[in-house]
Amino acid sequence: METHVTTPFGRRSMSFALMRNQIKASAIKGKSIDKWKVFRDVCEARTLLNISDRALAVLNALLSFYPDKELNEDASLVVFPSNTQLSVRAHGITGTTLRRHLAALVEAGLILRKDSPNGKRFARKDDAGAIEDAYGFNLAPLLARADELAGLAQQIVADRKHLRLLKERLSICRRDVRKLITAAIEEGASGDWQTLDAHYHTLVAALPRSPSMHDIASITEKMELLRQDIVNLLEKQLISEKSVGNDVQNERHIQNSNTESQKEYEHDDPAAPPEDHSLDIAKPDHQPQALKTYPLAAVLQACPEIANYGPAGTITSWRDLMAAAVVVRTMLGVTPSAYRDACDTLGMQNTATVIACLLERAGRINSPGGYLRNLTVRARRGTFSLGPMLMAQMRANSAEARETS
Repeated sequence: METHVTTPFGRRSMSFALMRNQIKASAIKGKSIDKWKVFRDVCEARTLLNISDRALAVLNALLSFYPDKELNEDASLVVFPSNTQLSVRAHGITGTTLRRHLAALVEAGLILRKDSPNGKRFARKDDAGAIEDAYGFNLAPLLARADELAGLAQQIVADRKHLRLLKERLSICRRDVRKLITAAIEEGASGDWQTLDAHYHTLVAALPRSPSMHDIASITEKMELLRQDIVNLLEKQLISEKSVGNDVQNERHIQNSNTESQKEYEHDDPAAPPEDHSLDIAKPDHQPQALKTYPLAAVLQACPEIANYGPAGTITSWRDLMAAAVVVRTMLGVTPSAYRDACDTLGMQNTATVIACLLERAGRINSPGGYLRNLTVRARRGTFSLGPMLMAQMRANSAEARETS
């Protein structure tokens, strides 16, 4: 087959790439395609073709000068508008910008220049008015590469879908990790949850503002590994749930017995001030469910400052923590009535835990006594839980550690 190769007019140089595109454009035997369908494929694949939206506007204008709806090998595929006409149909694009984007379309192999001897664009017609030859821009590459462009467009659509699915996986995984860690702390599960929580925030911070598919895939893989580690830890907890549950029940029974004994002792003390029963009728018949008591180790991990006020500067038991809380309560200016009210509502161990948290936040709370009373009221309404407070303090400790490291 004989292939006719043309060289560009003027200072524009010839290249092997240009020759290759001309050879491809000549191999369009038996082809026909809707010009707007191939244009949509080009729009979809423009990132892979490395062309801008302004270049697409110029290509759209060139296609509008082609009279038929379909690009067909039997018809002349050369359009020959002037720069002025092209500028109008390309939404007023300037001459310099127009020439730059035309060159980009040629470089991308979407159109070819068919230059006349003097570089002008025109058509020569026969006696019947049919076009014998034309000089301008050849649209044959669009017809020759129609299948390739359709494949590129499908690839872009598939990549976009894959990216969406990756983002969904990452969102679900982040939610799982966040809620599993919170549940583990609230349920008092053993484990270094502060380190796992810090690892989670490190992965989230590593995600760029405009992440690529590779970035999301990498973070998703690491996040799923973290989720699996958490699930494995919690599964071990569930295996021994029955025995641990029995131990917790026995411990609560002992604590309740001690509390009742302490109240009986207070009532038996003749030096104790008489209780005011005038408001007893306002108490609801159904008391809110007792707050969950978290492991002492978790409390000390979240609130390490309280250890400085324990006997001999350390805390080894709940008794030590409650003794330290009495000292800290006085230091924070919490009144005896507010502290006693909190103990009656939250329990002595939970009140000591709250005091430890207030000590950590002492510089950011104007009135620790008012804060404690507010938590007590919320606990009576059933809208307060210690888990989120401890979790927030652990996160704050991790953030401070990262800043000072």
